[in-house]
Amino acid sequence: MDSGIITILLPLALAIIMIGLGLELTLKDFARVTKHPKAVLVALFCQLVLLVGIAFLLCKIFSLPPLLAVGLMLLAASPGGSTANLFSYLFKGDLALNITLTAINSVIAALTLPFIVNFAILHFMQDSQQVSLQFGKILQVFGIIIIPVAIGMLIRHYAPKLTEKLNKPLRIFAVTFLILIIVGAIMSERANIATYLAQVGFATALFCLFSLAIGYFVPRLMNINSKQARASAFEIGIHNSTLAMTIALTVLSSSAIAMPAAVYSIFMYIFAAIFGMLLNRFAPVEAESLPEKPINA
Repeated sequence: MDSGIITILLPLALAIIMIGLGLELTLKDFARVTKHPKAVLVALFCQLVLLVGIAFLLCKIFSLPPLLAVGLMLLAASPGGSTANLFSYLFKGDLALNITLTAINSVIAALTLPFIVNFAILHFMQDSQQVSLQFGKILQVFGIIIIPVAIGMLIRHYAPKLTEKLNKPLRIFAVTFLILIIVGAIMSERANIATYLAQVGFATALFCLFSLAIGYFVPRLMNINSKQARASAFEIGIHNSTLAMTIALTVLSSSAIAMPAAVYSIFMYIFAAIFGMLLNRFAPVEAESLPEKPINA
């Protein structure tokens, strides 16, 4: 990609998308966790511990090249995307829980993502000086995630009518930008794309499936009701691949590190839709005999 696009337009476009995410959040979404903490804590454990561990194992099992291994770990460290709310709505998940998880995840990821990525760089790359997240870059990641989300929340609070007008255009922009950044990342590595797909394609597909399955079945094993488990599955199963690719291309200056997120983006919506249909077919919400009290929206 052109250096001007990478250094200026990509962060600007991502900031617009993260502002759109902030438009969907209020301070009540952060406070709601105190009313029903179990579902939130289990989901966060799945996201921050189980999936990061699984991503690490997949890197080792498939002997991924160092840059691709760092890319998969970056993807695992990325929070859920706002599209998870749409899937939760379509497949009868607890939408309030999705919004709460998005809010909490967005803040936590600003702290955990640099830690996980630096660990991956130190572990998988012999020359960690070539690619690293030093303090200045960590602040950059924090700014990419937190500041635009905060701006979006302020717009929603002080200009609700403007928020209503911006929601749909920003969603369209987010989808369009995701497609463009995937195409751009693939084009910049077009000479190696077949090799990358062979090296990371299967591992990335497995990671997508594990994300959805763990997000649903671990909460169910912890006696969390089906609606909340569905919300957890989509929040955990649909990672913010746009964020991962933008950090790879701008902060880490590596299109190779962006490849796992690009490949994952091809799988995630298809797998999430199939997973939701399977839940509706084999584990309908109506089958719950003693559902937990839902979170108040």
